[in-house]
Amino acid sequence: MTSTMTPLDTPRETATDTIRPFRFHASDEDLADLRQRIKATRWPEKEPVADFSQGVPLATMQKLARYWTTEYDWRKVEAKLNSYPQFITEIDGLDIHFVHVRSKEKNALPVIVTHGWPGSIIEQLKIIDPLTNPTAHGGSASEAFDVVIPSMPGYGFSGKPTTTGWDQARIARAWAVLMKRLGYTRYVAQGGDWGAIINDLMATQGHPELIGMHTNLPAVIPPEINKAAAAGSPPPSGLSAEEKHAYETLALLYKTIPTQFFMGWHPQTLYGIADSPIGVAAWLLDHDPLSLQLIARAFDGEPTGLTRDDVLDNATLFWLTNTTISAARLYWEGFAKTDLGPKNVTIPVAVSLFPDEVIAAPRSWTERAYPRLIHYNQLDKGGHFAAWEQPKLLVDEMRVGLKSLR
Repeated sequence: MTSTMTPLDTPRETATDTIRPFRFHASDEDLADLRQRIKATRWPEKEPVADFSQGVPLATMQKLARYWTTEYDWRKVEAKLNSYPQFITEIDGLDIHFVHVRSKEKNALPVIVTHGWPGSIIEQLKIIDPLTNPTAHGGSASEAFDVVIPSMPGYGFSGKPTTTGWDQARIARAWAVLMKRLGYTRYVAQGGDWGAIINDLMATQGHPELIGMHTNLPAVIPPEINKAAAAGSPPPSGLSAEEKHAYETLALLYKTIPTQFFMGWHPQTLYGIADSPIGVAAWLLDHDPLSLQLIARAFDGEPTGLTRDDVLDNATLFWLTNTTISAARLYWEGFAKTDLGPKNVTIPVAVSLFPDEVIAAPRSWTERAYPRLIHYNQLDKGGHFAAWEQPKLLVDEMRVGLKSLR
C-alpha cells in the first residue's frame, strides 16, 4: 500500500499524550489496484436458493462489483473525511484516531460517539454537522454538541494491537482517557453495536466525567432469557407479548450471525477474505439478515436508508487500511465477554429503539436495566445502523433524549 496517512510517517513526539493532526490520501496506484482486483474476481456459481439463507446473493455482489469498478469514487468520501478535524493520539501504547468537531455554539454538550462492526467512522459522518451546527439542520442553538468520534483499535486509521487484551472494557477506559485529554470534564456517550456495549462498560467503570448516555442497542436482556435464547429453548413462561417477541428476536439473532461467531473463534484465518475486495465487501455485508436485505435493495436501485456509495465507502476504507482481520480480532477478544443484560448502570440513560434492530428491548426490561431511564422511544423505521441509515431520526433522538443533561 502506498497511500499516505499523515502524520504517521513523521517523527513521533516524545510525550505520549501528544495530539497530532491527521489526514489520509489514498494513492492512485492503490485505487487502481483495488479496481483491478475486483475485475479479476473468481466468482462462484449462483446460490441454489431464492432467499438470503446461504448468505450474500451472487447477483448482489456482481452488481456491487460493477458499480465499484465503473462509477464509485473514493475521493468524495475522502474529501468529506478530510474536511473534518482528525487527530491521532497514543493511549495505552496504541495510536487512536478520532474526529473532533467543536460546535460554534456556546455551552455545547460534548459527546463521544462509538461505531461498531462491520462499521467505522464512516457510519457517523452524516450526524456530525446536524449535531455540531443544529441551527442549520432544524434544531436550536441550545441543542448543539461537541462531537468526538474515535476509530476503535484495529479499525480504520487507529493502530492495530500487536498484543492481546484490547477488549471492550479496555476500549472504554481508553475513551475516558481520550475525553479527559481533550479537556472535557463533563460529557455524554452515544453508540450502537460495539459502541453501545463499550458505553455500558464505561458507565460502570466510575468515570465521573461521564454524566449520561444515549443508546440504540440497549443491553437489557435478563440472564435467564439470554440463556434460553442462546440454547434455542422455548421461551420462559410468564412473558408479556412484547417480551415474548423480544425473546424470539434474540433467538433468531443467535441463529443468523455466523460471521460474528467465526470471528470470535478464528479471526486470523480470514486471509482469503482480507486478500480480496469482493471478499471484504461480502463479509461486511453479512452482518444480519435485515441489514443484508436493506443493502441488497440499495444495489437493486430501490431507495433505502443506505446508498451504494455508503456501503462502498465503508468497504473501501476497510480495504485501503487492511483492517479486515485486525477489526475481526475484537470478536476474539470480546465476544465471549459480551453481556447483553443489565450491568448496574447508574447514570442517566436515553434509549431509542429502531424496529429492524437485531435485539428488541421491552420497556419492562429497559427500566430494570437502566434505573435512571430519562428517555424511551420506539421509532417507526430504521435498523441496526441508525447513524448511517437514519441520521436525522438519530440526531432528533439524541437532542430530545439528552436534553435534561445540559
